[in-house]
Amino acid sequence: MTEPDDPTAGSDGGPTPPARVLLVTGLSGAGKTSALKILEDLGWEVVDNLPLFLLNALLGGEAGDGGDQRKALAVGIDSRTRNFNADALVAEVGHLRERADLDLTMLFFDCDSDVLQKRFTATRRRHPMAGDRPVTDGIDLERGLMAGLRDRSDQTIDTSAVSLPDLRQFIAANYMLADDPGLHISVTSFSYRRGLPREADLVFDVRFLRNPFYQPELRPRTGQDEDVAAFIAEDPAWPEFRNALQGLLATLLPHYKREGKSYLTIAFGCTGGRHRSVFATETAARMLIGEGHRVTLRHRDVESAAD
Repeated sequence: MTEPDDPTAGSDGGPTPPARVLLVTGLSGAGKTSALKILEDLGWEVVDNLPLFLLNALLGGEAGDGGDQRKALAVGIDSRTRNFNADALVAEVGHLRERADLDLTMLFFDCDSDVLQKRFTATRRRHPMAGDRPVTDGIDLERGLMAGLRDRSDQTIDTSAVSLPDLRQFIAANYMLADDPGLHISVTSFSYRRGLPREADLVFDVRFLRNPFYQPELRPRTGQDEDVAAFIAEDPAWPEFRNALQGLLATLLPHYKREGKSYLTIAFGCTGGRHRSVFATETAARMLIGEGHRVTLRHRDVESAAD
């Protein structure tokens, strides 16, 4: 007599890996809907605005209780959801995390209130929690409602200064469906005048390097230009910094990967984000690519004010 198939066994007879589930939530207007579209493009099965009481049923009830758990599932839940309750969602997430058949992650989208207000004003959309009150009242109310959920999320993305292409790169790097996506590194330049990148994990201040701004022929150029790069590279402090940076990253990156970090942002800043930080970012990106890392390169403020 043939024994019945073991529902917990994989195609090779080993245990079935847990189903990948991503709960996507956050403030209205912060980018959750865009993220869900990107995830769908990446091959995730996406369900948006799901009533909380249906979440457990969607995931197949208790472990092994039916449902096709093979496809990665992204579920959008926010304040628009019927009978939404942040505390109840936190409790439900805690229960789902106990299931051995699920690998559940919660992603939260945040954004500065003034940026959210501008987004709602530009699109002429009504904030779901504002009613007949100003947009700012709805934003403040929702922020208070979602605070506990934000604190318990596995990852928070602040989209205040993030463009849609940057968000797409971030989502693809962090949530690509692959057996071993490894560590994806984003290297960015920025201007201290415009503030630190909120997503940065490692920040290096390169304002100690000689500044091309004070060379009239170099001022209108950027750190991507050969003459600007040559000028900065001639600084006696540059080789020592470059070698130290390479050694530091060689030490840190394996530990980040070992701890399960899938996305790392390294930022280089100077006064205007146009010369020294751009040169350092370009150099670091080439160095990391040469060592076999997956790298995304971005110059946040290069087209803004001169350095």
